[in-house]
Amino acid sequence: MAYWLMKSEPDAYSIDDLAKEGAGMWEGCRNYTVRNFLRDTMQKGDRALFYHSSVDPAGVVGEMEIASDAYPDPTQFDPENEYYDAKSPKENPRWFARDVKFIRKFPEMVTLALLKATPGLDAMGVVKRGQRLSIMPVTAAEWEIVMGLAGK
Repeated sequence: MAYWLMKSEPDAYSIDDLAKEGAGMWEGCRNYTVRNFLRDTMQKGDRALFYHSSVDPAGVVGEMEIASDAYPDPTQFDPENEYYDAKSPKENPRWFARDVKFIRKFPEMVTLALLKATPGLDAMGVVKRGQRLSIMPVTAAEWEIVMGLAGK
């Protein structure tokens, strides 16, 4: 099993939205590194930290499971969707999505400030200056530290 951190702006899709649905599609990623994680590296059954971004404070708010294999992101083909990509052919799609399943919401957000201040997390992608990927790998050691901060 691998571990991930997946960012979403809570006004677009929050941990509460996922909790209500039980499972949802993680779509709209338009970065080639992230696409490769979704398409090639991530596996069904992997675990992910749900991270609320572009809010103050930002931070990890819960846990989810990767619930499907990768599949073409349907938003790339919809001209009415903000993630539409006219250059992505249906026969060779450029962008991929995965379904995720809600596991739990943390009692309190594990803030970015706390992540930055915690020993053992200094190499974690989300704490690095200039790191803007919406999905990034998390090591098993980092996962355990974050779970400890979340009160697991």
